[in-house]
Amino acid sequence: MKNTRDPGAFLIVQGTSILKIGAALSLFILFIFSISGLLTSLKPQYQLMSSSVNQAATNVNGKLLYQLIGWENHHFLKIENNWEATPKLTNLIFTFSSNINLNDPRSLLGRELPGFYQFDGKILVAGEGTNYTNMPVESAPPIKIMEEQREAALQNLEGLDKSTEENSASSPNQTTGDRKVVYVYFSHNRESYLPYLKGVSDPDLAYHSQINVTKIGDELEQSLEEKGIGSFIDKTDIQAELNKKGWKFWQSYDESRTVVQTAMTNNRDYHYFIDIHRDSQRRDKTTVTINGKSYAKVAFIIGGKNPNYEKNAKLAKELHDRLQKKYKGLSRGVIIKNAAGSNSIYNQNLSENAILMEFGGVDNTFDELNRSADALADVFSDFYWQAEKVNTDIKQPADKQ
Repeated sequence: MKNTRDPGAFLIVQGTSILKIGAALSLFILFIFSISGLLTSLKPQYQLMSSSVNQAATNVNGKLLYQLIGWENHHFLKIENNWEATPKLTNLIFTFSSNINLNDPRSLLGRELPGFYQFDGKILVAGEGTNYTNMPVESAPPIKIMEEQREAALQNLEGLDKSTEENSASSPNQTTGDRKVVYVYFSHNRESYLPYLKGVSDPDLAYHSQINVTKIGDELEQSLEEKGIGSFIDKTDIQAELNKKGWKFWQSYDESRTVVQTAMTNNRDYHYFIDIHRDSQRRDKTTVTINGKSYAKVAFIIGGKNPNYEKNAKLAKELHDRLQKKYKGLSRGVIIKNAAGSNSIYNQNLSENAILMEFGGVDNTFDELNRSADALADVFSDFYWQAEKVNTDIKQPADKQ
């Protein structure tokens, strides 16, 4: 039989196929460049960062990795095991592409509800009763009370300057001498407590220039000194400095950072840095009774955007564990904050021994807060002197050489 195929028609078909392939390739390249351009032009908070990749990688556990390998090499799946059912590919693609975890509603609601990002933390160590519904909340004060002349009148001040416990008359067995090794400061220094603000019941209005979290520092300093640990309480009015510069409340950590850096430069003995805050949660979530006495709960907050946050978290976990042993229920745990809308560094990249602590909530009293400060000083002194002994034992062999 004669070949009835027209060579010309064949060439036309071939040419059309090549044109289609070329067009598809061009569109693909254009798509890649468009996506790349879009990603690089996004604001920093929306860009793909290594932390995002790390967060996605945390979802790849051993079981999932085993299944992924099994899809490539089916011999792995023939081995008897107790792995869970194979995850659906569609679910994996959806999770990794949208960063939405259907098992964690915060991953969706945090983008849709204003302010919900404050719950977008990770509980590294949970204290008793701590979960994702009662995590510490940081709320900015309304602009109208940012100015000192708008402050509420004070009340319940009787005996406020006295310690809640009898002071120890005996001298400590060991001391840091003239060295101040603990530096305490207050990035949100005007955070106050409702029992002392006359006529104020709104937690968002619990701010004052005189009666505030800085008073906790007085008790903590006294308790640490009784344990032989020199400390310095920096009561710089960060809020006043913000007002002078016309800065916003969210820039508090930028202002306090300069204060801490100056302190570190002027005194090389500072080794531990504690930024004291007050939670916005109510009394039922921030109060505990221990041995018949009421205490304001404390929480350790670690900035997840600090590249070396694990070292800071190690110190926080150590103090939490010690509190749990001696004052069961006092610590709410260690929370890692890494939300796009928050600072999430908290100056903790200045030192691996820097932590942020929430002392109580808006309804707590200074009797309760001072007991918690004493408890912190108690466990911190045990930790400090134990660490000093270890350091001394390490140095001694070297000195004898």
